[in-house]
Amino acid sequence: MSVISSTPGQLQVIKRTGDVAPFDAEKISVAIGKAFLAVEGQQSSDSSRIHDRITELTEMVTNTFTRRLQSGGTIHIEEIQDQVELALMRTGEQKVARAYVIYREQRTNARQQVSENHHPTLQITDKDGQLQPLNLAELHAEISNAAEDLEGINVEAIVDETVKNLYNGVKASDIATTMIMATRTRIEQEPNYTYVTARLLRNELVKTGLAFLGLDVTTSEADALEAFLKKGIELDLLSPELLNFDLAKLSAAIQPERSNQFTYLGLQTLFDRYFIHSKGVRFELPQLFFMRVAMGLSLNEADREARAIEFYNLLSSFDYMASTPTLFNSGTLRPQLSSCYLTTIDDDLYDIYGAMRDNAMLSKWAGGLGNDWTPVRALNSYIKGTNGKSQGVVPFLKVANDTAVAVNQGGKRKGAVCAYLETWHLDIEEFLELRKNTGDDRRRTHDMNTANWVPDLFMQRVIEDGEWTLFTPSETPDLHDLTGLEFAERYTHYESIAKSADMLHKKVRAKDLWRKMLSMLFETGHPWITFKDVCNLRSPQQHVGVVHSSNLCTEITLNTSKDEIAVCNLGSINLVRHIENGQLNQAKLERTIKTAVRMLDNVIDINYYAVPQAKNSNMKHRPVGMGIMGFQDALYEMGMAYGSDQAVSFADESMEVISYHAIQASSDLAVERGAYSTFEGSLWDQGILPIDSLELVAKSRPEKMFEVDRSQRLDWDTLRQKVQKDGMRNSNVMAIAPTATISNICGVSQSIEPTFQNLYVKSNLSGEFTIINPYLVRALKERGLWDVVMVNDLKHYEGSVEKIARIPEDLKAMFATAFEVEPRWIVDAASRRQKWIDQAQSLNLYIGGANGKKLDITYKMAWLRGLKTTYYLRALGATSTEKSTINTGALNAVKTTTVSSPAPQAAASASEEGFSQAAPVPQACSIDNPDCEACQ
Repeated sequence: MSVISSTPGQLQVIKRTGDVAPFDAEKISVAIGKAFLAVEGQQSSDSSRIHDRITELTEMVTNTFTRRLQSGGTIHIEEIQDQVELALMRTGEQKVARAYVIYREQRTNARQQVSENHHPTLQITDKDGQLQPLNLAELHAEISNAAEDLEGINVEAIVDETVKNLYNGVKASDIATTMIMATRTRIEQEPNYTYVTARLLRNELVKTGLAFLGLDVTTSEADALEAFLKKGIELDLLSPELLNFDLAKLSAAIQPERSNQFTYLGLQTLFDRYFIHSKGVRFELPQLFFMRVAMGLSLNEADREARAIEFYNLLSSFDYMASTPTLFNSGTLRPQLSSCYLTTIDDDLYDIYGAMRDNAMLSKWAGGLGNDWTPVRALNSYIKGTNGKSQGVVPFLKVANDTAVAVNQGGKRKGAVCAYLETWHLDIEEFLELRKNTGDDRRRTHDMNTANWVPDLFMQRVIEDGEWTLFTPSETPDLHDLTGLEFAERYTHYESIAKSADMLHKKVRAKDLWRKMLSMLFETGHPWITFKDVCNLRSPQQHVGVVHSSNLCTEITLNTSKDEIAVCNLGSINLVRHIENGQLNQAKLERTIKTAVRMLDNVIDINYYAVPQAKNSNMKHRPVGMGIMGFQDALYEMGMAYGSDQAVSFADESMEVISYHAIQASSDLAVERGAYSTFEGSLWDQGILPIDSLELVAKSRPEKMFEVDRSQRLDWDTLRQKVQKDGMRNSNVMAIAPTATISNICGVSQSIEPTFQNLYVKSNLSGEFTIINPYLVRALKERGLWDVVMVNDLKHYEGSVEKIARIPEDLKAMFATAFEVEPRWIVDAASRRQKWIDQAQSLNLYIGGANGKKLDITYKMAWLRGLKTTYYLRALGATSTEKSTINTGALNAVKTTTVSSPAPQAAASASEEGFSQAAPVPQACSIDNPDCEACQ
């Protein structure tokens, strides 16, 4: 509030510590201003009357000392405060004077607790087992440093809470945990406490890491790089090649202050599951982690150091994040960096069990698996070799399920696999029931994910209420490799001869099968619905093979065969980091994409391949999948509601920019490094970019069965010409993965998801974490609506603002939660993105009050709008925030962390549409793991 800042003569102030500092009238002005705020409220800060009064009082106090000490001198801080008190009384501001007196007393009491440095009774046990007095000054300093530059943090309260929870003789190593507990419980009241908690955690892990490396605790993180690498190599955890970098140059580029960006959930996730460790000690420090990953990705670069620094800056700034396998293994002795593997299983016993072996090896070292089981003959199919009948595909799926459970990545995460089957397969009805909790358990796969691979012809028959015929692939083997109009022609031929040729088949009403597909999806969460023909017709690589399935998380669409296991390497742009002043910063986005595509391409050459078919495929086609995360955060920054035309347009605009520059970056790499070997004959080679391939789908479908916006803004003609001239380094460039874990690391919303809840507790393998929407808190603070009552209201309404009367309607629209956003907005936004993407997107569908009709409309709309795949159905669950904590301020929790199927009333409604009573829908894609790391 003050406008005065003068220093009379050489006047010096003696502080209570004995230190001497120049006299500063500004501090007097601030103290008086706080007293007025205490009496007249926050609104007084805008009062010109009070501004003038503060100026007058500050001059009065300042003049008192300038008259007394004309030529300078010293004066004690207490004397200054006495004069402030006196000035307030003389000018008739008794209430303000009283507030000032109370404030002085409070500060005196607080200082008395800290001034003696040590607690009068509490003692701690140091690392040598000796009792030492608790140093309050150090405790206060550490918390103050953690709260630096953060608003709304009450340092004194954290100190008091920490001391209150300590006991005499507590281990020194346990004090950090107590501080963290004191801060994390306050996150629900002020989001900035998550950064304080993260910084306290960082301090502790840095101390532990430096001690393990044999370095002094005062060593800078940047100066610890060489010691860290040598220790990692000594323990056979890191590649010796990393020591061949210019470590001094890399150390100078490390920026330890970037760790201040971490939320508590983000840093704890890294600490628990990503940092290099030995015998239970995580000795990899946050910024050394990013540098280690960057170095591992730069091994084949001509200028290793420059590229490592470039990659480090992109990762450590959170502008882009590599996928989990890359973060796990870059720079290690076995750099398995790829995320997804897609396989096709042939109809041969030797090949089936060979596929099981491949699954085991890939699951041991790699990411998520997508298995195409369509070629395997159906139940009761004739087996020529034994003159018997087949048991069908289901028993083999049971073995695949148990293999995924048995083999994991050294305990880092459980194996995860998804089985795909085409809708015409004679075993499809039993396939739909694989995740049911009833029936013969020998024909159930309780852990494995499943997905329908649906041809367009089936969707047409559903819409036209036609018949559908099921076949065994042993009698119709060519259907597996046919797509679009060619598939439809051959399929109708088989239908016409099925009876006369004595083919094993079954006729069903298409709508009945569709109803069962939706019913099982609603009841068990599986199988997911993915669309075969649009994946193939828009595939740039249709000249060399067929896309037979997607992957574990439904974003990868690459061709597979007996000799090729498709591999994809993933990473995600943090979209909100590219929003500046409410607009998309396209220049920054272009720079990010250029570096990101280079990093992804490097993965292909550095990667460890557990099976030869994977290396063969990846080296030939070099596909990568760059995606996005933080889409919802970007909308918040721009003031857009997820359920709005503006958000749909932004999804379109932002993905067009990403698509343009991703294609351009891959083409630039082709100039530098050469085009991928199967470029000739691809859609790229023909000048057909992803936006152009929409026409191929439109031609293969009946009129009015393909409703996709075709608008475009950028200069695509120039890019087409460049791609045809220069080629592409990668057969595929884009795919939007779920980003469940890396978005936690970066502290943003997952992938393209709407906000789940505005206040809830997230449970994962690292524990429980209070998640509160910081954008909502900021918006409520700006309108003077953020208080304890609002926190309790959010708990009561389970993170929803819809029923909180005092929240304005515009904010209710802006902060609508996932189940409050109509599914059509999610589908429309996804459709606008999909037109620009050469692969697919992992798209969860949130449906509140789900019933048969709503599911039918939503999934038909997904097909009509040209989506390639869908992922989980998130039906409104019976989750609720504990309300017993409303008055205590204790950590709230979500009673059921899995997103469940509809509450009883919704389930009843669904039953009326032909659905059975719902069982819980699993929350995420990896087995028993609420954060899928298999893709990202």
